[in-house]
Amino acid sequence: MDFAHARYLMVETQVRPSDVTDLSILAAMRAIPREAFAPAALKQVAYADRELEVAPGRALMRPRDLGKLIQALAPRPGARALEIAGATGYGAAVLAKCGAQTTLLEPDPDLNFAAVAALGACGVDNVDTASTDITAGWADAAPYDIIMLNGSAETVPEAWLAQLAEGGRLGVIVRSGAAGHARLYTRSGGVTAFRVLFDAAPPVAPGLAARPQFAF
Repeated sequence: MDFAHARYLMVETQVRPSDVTDLSILAAMRAIPREAFAPAALKQVAYADRELEVAPGRALMRPRDLGKLIQALAPRPGARALEIAGATGYGAAVLAKCGAQTTLLEPDPDLNFAAVAALGACGVDNVDTASTDITAGWADAAPYDIIMLNGSAETVPEAWLAQLAEGGRLGVIVRSGAAGHARLYTRSGGVTAFRVLFDAAPPVAPGLAARPQFAF
């Protein structure tokens, strides 16, 4: 399979038609080999217009959703970024290629190990990794200009909002049942507010399902 051509088609037929116009993001997605972050059995479909399962219940976001979310987060060289539940690290690689000093937080140690290997194979050297519970964020490298969740959440932990720098942005897809929409949170004057960006419904990331509500 010609992965370079498949990567070009992914950008031209999935990402750009979804109103992703930031040239640095388009260049990053043309350059980063998504197949390097896919399990061996799924490398041939690494550029399909779908979530890419990398472990049971875990997936990389659709390319269009990732591109749109990163564009809303507006990464710039020198920005400090955190990708939460980053799985095998493709989203972190794109952020890093846009110039952000990125931390990948992944609770599954096997996926974290796979991310380290994939990032190294792609020559991405401005991503640090951590493997622990994601609901508390990663305070060691906070505050962040950008925080992004790979996957979706039914609840948004307050710890993530607290780790945003002044002017910082959090991009997270919030699900309610089968439906979901991307939110962009912005911190200003110590207060955070969000606006809705687009519809999407990737799998809920570990630990981010809403607790069942008891009712009589």
